[in-house]
Amino acid sequence: MKHADLAGIGMTSQRTRDRLAQRLRESGITNERVLGAIASVPRHMFVDEALAHRAYEDTALPIGNGQTISQPFTVALMTQTLLDVPRARVLEVGTGSGYQTAILARMRPDVRRIFTVERLAVLSERAEARLTGMRITGARFRHGDGYGGWPEEGPFDGILVTAAPPSVPEALLEQLKIGGRLIVPVGDDDIQELKVVDRTERGFKVHTLENVRFVPLLKGKR
Repeated sequence: MKHADLAGIGMTSQRTRDRLAQRLRESGITNERVLGAIASVPRHMFVDEALAHRAYEDTALPIGNGQTISQPFTVALMTQTLLDVPRARVLEVGTGSGYQTAILARMRPDVRRIFTVERLAVLSERAEARLTGMRITGARFRHGDGYGGWPEEGPFDGILVTAAPPSVPEALLEQLKIGGRLIVPVGDDDIQELKVVDRTERGFKVHTLENVRFVPLLKGKR
């Protein structure tokens, strides 16, 4: 992958990425390391070339197969909320384009290992190849059903879900460490809420961040 591709020009340049980070700061993102990751990861590499000129708009964009790359504000908010404290081992459910994975990989040493699961083989393979080509390391990829998580590698310090189930999957709760945090959009096509689930010795504490819009988390794999 050429340096010029990563650096971008015009509407994909570093200056454009910096402007996006500043807009997110003005919108309420306070974690400077998260903002630095947004400014450093070339989002235009995670969308089709025809949409590259829109990569630094604060909006979700299609990536094919009925999936989207999430709005940058939502990516930043979820990352910031997950990392209220360091989370050494993080499970991501819904790899998609790999953009959220790349942002998490920029959060070392707070995040040391990332395990990311995607139900669509074509997206999982593309994301792994993309991050490898960009020399972004620290993530393991799995083609599988996100509802089941990754039990062989659990429990996890943090779990981040990038698609919306109708309720929080029980398997993900079971794979969360005591002291761990789960970020997940929950709901249907009409109403979705971004939930924060903290596991304590006494059970689970849940609160809602805000209303959101994600593609549904589907069962199975293909």
